[in-house]
Amino acid sequence: MTRSENLKDESTFIRPVVIGGLEFPKNIFLAPLAGVTDLPFRLLCKEQGAVFAYTEMISAKGVHYKSVNSFELAATVPEEQPVGVQLFGSEPEIMAEAAKLFAERGAPLIDINMGCPMRKITGNGEGSALMRSPELIERIVAAVAEALTPFGVPVTVKMRRGFDSGNETCVECALAAERGGAAAVTVHGRFREEYYSGKSDWTAVRRVKEAVRVPVILSGDVVDAATLEAAMAVSGADGVAIGRGAMGNPWIFRILSGAGGPPSLSEKEAVIEKHVRLLRQYKGELTAASEFRKHVLWYLKGLRGSASVRDKVCKTESVDEILRIIRSYFRDLNDSVPVN
Repeated sequence: MTRSENLKDESTFIRPVVIGGLEFPKNIFLAPLAGVTDLPFRLLCKEQGAVFAYTEMISAKGVHYKSVNSFELAATVPEEQPVGVQLFGSEPEIMAEAAKLFAERGAPLIDINMGCPMRKITGNGEGSALMRSPELIERIVAAVAEALTPFGVPVTVKMRRGFDSGNETCVECALAAERGGAAAVTVHGRFREEYYSGKSDWTAVRRVKEAVRVPVILSGDVVDAATLEAAMAVSGADGVAIGRGAMGNPWIFRILSGAGGPPSLSEKEAVIEKHVRLLRQYKGELTAASEFRKHVLWYLKGLRGSASVRDKVCKTESVDEILRIIRSYFRDLNDSVPVN
């Protein structure tokens, strides 16, 4: 029996979870990632078994000022529902305004970003910088929760272990979010100053789980069945949100849920080609070619001769040329596989 088959029968790790009034058959989500979890990528992950996904983080202030980009980031299609909208900001009234707007447009859940470590976000007192002020967290969540009450839409938060290294505030901040009305809390077990270095501390997630009554979702360093099992055992979390582990690897959701194994070369090629076409369909030729450059790095990581493919993809602005490059590369890979 494989580890994934074992996890399939292990209700301790893979089980239903309820957030607010939303019921999910499995507790494995696609975490919000700026520049990654756009519509095409979410569709691929949903096809592979992600039961829930979030948009990239969207500026509440951008929504307030009617930024076209802010609304484009929230674009969705029926096939990928349900999709939560993640907002970032630090002003309760503006956060509430943006949350209400997306609830009116049918968003089933609003998530508040309290974990982004990037300086351009934290420098404005947003993202993980909010973890310096639990009182402000409570006010923001309360304002958003009140705005969403008429729609029956839950508000959740995603945070880190803390802002300053060594100063763990996730428990205090999670309690503040719960007092404000948060229906769930997602915790990434790194401090803001760590960015994505070192190792995520799953015991921090456990401390939050032991402190609050709402569901707690773990984020950070779950990349396969073994790390899922370890993370859930250590943390006692109610679910897991996969972020970087899904980059170039949408199959992780079927693997973790026990629905299938790693992709064959032909499956990998088919999904890569579909990703390129979806990017073109929803973003146009030039944007598709440009944005796929980062994805090809992740998809081909560890495969023989992939460096030359990445170089070729980065030099073209044609989706058809990218598809030709990918087909040629996988044909050569298949031809090199020995036949028993």
